[in-house]
Amino acid sequence: MGLLDDLQTNILIADGAMGTLLYSYGIDRCFEELNLSNREQILRIHQAYIEAGANVIQTNTYGANYVKLARYGLEDEVKKINEAAVQIAKEAAKDRAYILGTIGGLRTLNKNTLTIDEIKRTFREQLYALLHSDVDGLLLETYYDLEELTTVLAIARKETDKPIIAHVSLHEVGVLQDGTHVSEALKQLEALGADVVGLNCRLGPYHMLRSLEEVPLPTSAFLSVYPNASLPEYRDGRLVYETNPGYFKETALSFREQGARLIGGCCGTTPKHIAAIAEALRGLKPIVHKQVKQQKEAIVVQEPPYESDPPLHEIVRKRRSVIVELDPPKKLGIQKFLAGAKALHEVGIDSLTLADNSLATPRISNVALGTIIKEKFGIRPLIHITCRDRNLIGLQSHLMGLHTLGMNHVLAVTGDPSKIGDFPGATSVYDLSSFDLIQLIRQFNEGLSYSGKPLGQKTNFSIAAAFNPNVRHLDKAVQRLEKKIQCGAHYFISQPLYCEKQIEQVYEATKHLSAPIYIGIMPLTSARNADFLHHEVPGITLSDDIRARMAACANDPLQSAREGIAIAKSLIDAAFELFNGIYLITPFLRYEMTVELANYIYEKARAERKLSNV
Repeated sequence: MGLLDDLQTNILIADGAMGTLLYSYGIDRCFEELNLSNREQILRIHQAYIEAGANVIQTNTYGANYVKLARYGLEDEVKKINEAAVQIAKEAAKDRAYILGTIGGLRTLNKNTLTIDEIKRTFREQLYALLHSDVDGLLLETYYDLEELTTVLAIARKETDKPIIAHVSLHEVGVLQDGTHVSEALKQLEALGADVVGLNCRLGPYHMLRSLEEVPLPTSAFLSVYPNASLPEYRDGRLVYETNPGYFKETALSFREQGARLIGGCCGTTPKHIAAIAEALRGLKPIVHKQVKQQKEAIVVQEPPYESDPPLHEIVRKRRSVIVELDPPKKLGIQKFLAGAKALHEVGIDSLTLADNSLATPRISNVALGTIIKEKFGIRPLIHITCRDRNLIGLQSHLMGLHTLGMNHVLAVTGDPSKIGDFPGATSVYDLSSFDLIQLIRQFNEGLSYSGKPLGQKTNFSIAAAFNPNVRHLDKAVQRLEKKIQCGAHYFISQPLYCEKQIEQVYEATKHLSAPIYIGIMPLTSARNADFLHHEVPGITLSDDIRARMAACANDPLQSAREGIAIAKSLIDAAFELFNGIYLITPFLRYEMTVELANYIYEKARAERKLSNV
């Protein structure tokens, strides 16, 4: 009798966590490598689960793929580690349990770190190693990203007729992180050929039960569930799961009532939890009919409040537009900053952009200053958001706060790493990449949080993205822009350029893009400033001619500023012919320089309009 034949009439008990036990034994390295170096340890854990009542076990191969093994320098051992894992499981099972070859999901928070093609290549290598070792079936588990799971499931189904169990993982009850309801996701997996569909990881029994209440019995597949022991507690640098195994005995009966025929455990579970499940379900048969709880009516997501002013990405399509960066001060006291903001507002700029601790240096909060200038002067603040300083929780809270304050113009950037700033020992978070952050903001505009949970309102962020044209291969930089547009970017703001010819090259390379670009111009203040920018600031390159011009007046601060303004005006002249948007960057709060340049741009625009009306 095979696994699927058994599931036709019986409830099968799966095993629990492998990593939880290894971690509790003080092992803090690559768990999958133990298949080679400490096979007896893995064998004993398999045997413990079987003795506890498991009649389905999974191989110790959750992370035995090229990507995850490469972190330990083991990327060339994929085949050997997977084959060893199957051999150990077979020795433990001795025909007492079915063996599932486990393949874990790869995509986490940084969805864009791996392309679908990379996932396919990595998956196939591990898949073939497991199939060649003749497992009884496959377990695809801990997939938060439905696109990844459907992709690899389709590959596996094409390569084998062995049973396939496909599990999604949820951040929120009943919904995937892309907003798909769990019942719809499981239906998709069944349609793609999964023999068993279900849930594992992240949630404990209580929340998994709530998720399954709205899931009907599959038409041809079976339901499975592998809950975590509980929600974890962080104690002394370790994650601890406290759930009493007796609780699993109670919830096992509830999982049966929801139609589950394959029931095991995930993070935090031990042989004691599996023994409790086995005891609760001994002698019971699976249900064949189920009362499905009616799904709650979809929460109506309100449209964002109406704005009388068009967003920047629409403004720059229609007319000349100037935005100016004025860095928040490094020290307390904002009188000079406010004076600069007022002067620039009086010139008529469309937005004041506020960096988010640029160069990883602490500054007064850009949200605080954005609130002040919006209320005091009526300036439209453009808030920079980096991935460096906030984790996924903090980023979402930050976005909700910006929306609540009515600050709907944002620039999504990765952020300079902490080690280049004033506190090199500080942690750089980088839960998300700039691509992921752009996607998150776009998802907020659709009324959904990262986990797919409705926000109650749609946000109306105008999403800017960064563009660094100061690279050796401009075509690759443009490919990044194309990818950012796909992620949801409305327009781009470039790093400062210091060469008229380069501005022309950027135009030719980007004129096909659907999103407009604000070209960055930053006036130089001195020869020392020019050398620093050229040699030490990432993403900025100065021509030899410009550095020579600044060096010629190195001993005259006034003449240096004039030369910096003259260079900037020449660059504006070049950009003016090709781009509607100019992004002026104020050096060292010397706002009088960007005031002069903004006036210069607007004088050119007035002359242009006057000429066109003749």
